[in-house]
Amino acid sequence: MPHPHSSPQPFAEPVYVTRPFLPPLAQFEAHLRKIWQTRRLSNMGCLHDELEQALGKKLGAPNFRVFSNGTLALQLALQALAVRGEVLTTPFTFPATLHAIAMAGARPVFCDIDPDTLCIDPASIARMWGPDTSAIMGVHVYGTPCAVTDIQGIADQHGLKVVYDAAHAFGTTFHGRPIADFGDATMFSFHATKLFHTIEGGGLAFADATLGRKLEMLRNFGIESEDVVAIIGTNAKLNEIQAAMGIEMLKAMDEECRNRAQVKQTYQALLGDLPGLKIIKPGPGVTDSLQYMVIRIDESAFGLSRDALHAALKPWNVITRRYFYPLGSDYPSYADCRRDNLPHAQRASREVLCLPLYGELGIEMTERIGRIIRYIHSTAS
Repeated sequence: MPHPHSSPQPFAEPVYVTRPFLPPLAQFEAHLRKIWQTRRLSNMGCLHDELEQALGKKLGAPNFRVFSNGTLALQLALQALAVRGEVLTTPFTFPATLHAIAMAGARPVFCDIDPDTLCIDPASIARMWGPDTSAIMGVHVYGTPCAVTDIQGIADQHGLKVVYDAAHAFGTTFHGRPIADFGDATMFSFHATKLFHTIEGGGLAFADATLGRKLEMLRNFGIESEDVVAIIGTNAKLNEIQAAMGIEMLKAMDEECRNRAQVKQTYQALLGDLPGLKIIKPGPGVTDSLQYMVIRIDESAFGLSRDALHAALKPWNVITRRYFYPLGSDYPSYADCRRDNLPHAQRASREVLCLPLYGELGIEMTERIGRIIRYIHSTAS
C-alpha cells in the first residue's frame, strides 16, 4: 500500500454510490422483438407472469405478486391487510416507507432502532404500542433482518399485523429461512438502483394465500371481472418491458453478486483498521444481500465527522450517500406523529455513509477509493 500521506489521484469522472447493472443488450432485445410482435405491453402478459413465478421461487415466497414499484406494493399490502390507525415503524428509513403508511390511510409512530442492527428496536415497539396500533412495519436495513422473533411475539400478544420493508434484502436469508418467510407481508424493491431490478418495480410476498386475488384487484383499479369493479384500486401493474428486464437480470444475478462480494472484501481489507471507521456487516446467520457498502464514522476517533468525509470525497469525484439522512421523524409532514425517544436513530443518521458499490466498480477502482479515504483520514488527523 502507498505511504498514507502520498496523495492518490482523483477520478476523472464521478464515481457514484451505485450504477445500474444491465444484462447483455442482445438478450434484452430478443424480448423486445417478441413484445413488438405480440403488441402486448401491459395488463399481465406472458412475461409478467413468467417473472412473477420466477421471483416467487427465487425468494422462497409461494404467495407472490409483482407491482409497478415497491412503494405501491407496500401501500397495497397495508390496504389488503386492512391496516388502520397507527403503524409502529422506524424513522431510519427511506421516505417511501412512511409515505406508504400515510397513503394507505394510517399514521406512522416512530420507534427507536437497535444500535447494532440499525433496525427497529422491539423494546421501543413495546413502549410505543397503544390502543390505536394496528400494525408494525419493520425495515430490514441494508439487508440486516429485524428482530423478527421478538417482533412477531409482540404482534401476537396485541393482535397486530406485521409488514416488512425488504427493499434492501433481495436474496437475504436468516438462519436458512428466506426473509420473505416472516411477517404477514414483505415488500421488495426492484428499482434501477437495486441489486436486482426491473428498471422500476416491486414485489410483495404474503403469508395468507387468500390475499392474492385482492392484491390483483388492488393493482388493477379494483377490477374483478369485465363487468365488475369490486373495490377501490389503483394502477400498479408491472409492464412487459419491465418484466423482460427482470427475466434477464435474474440470469445475471450470480455473476453480479460475485463481483460485488469482491468489491466489499476489498473495502474491508483497506478500511478495516482505520480508527473511528466501522464497516457495517450482516450479523450471524444472515446472508449478505450485497446491496450496500456502509460505514459509520465516529468523529472523535476518526478525526472528521461523517458530513465532513462526505464533503471531502466530492473533490476526488467519489460521490457517497448519507443514507438515511435526515430521519423520517424530522420530515415536516410527520411532525405531529407520536414518537419514542430516538437517540440511536439520531446518532446513526449522523454517522452512516454509503460508499460506491456495484459489480463493475472492480478491485482497482475500489482500492483507489480506499486509498483516497485513508489519505483524507491521514491529513485530518
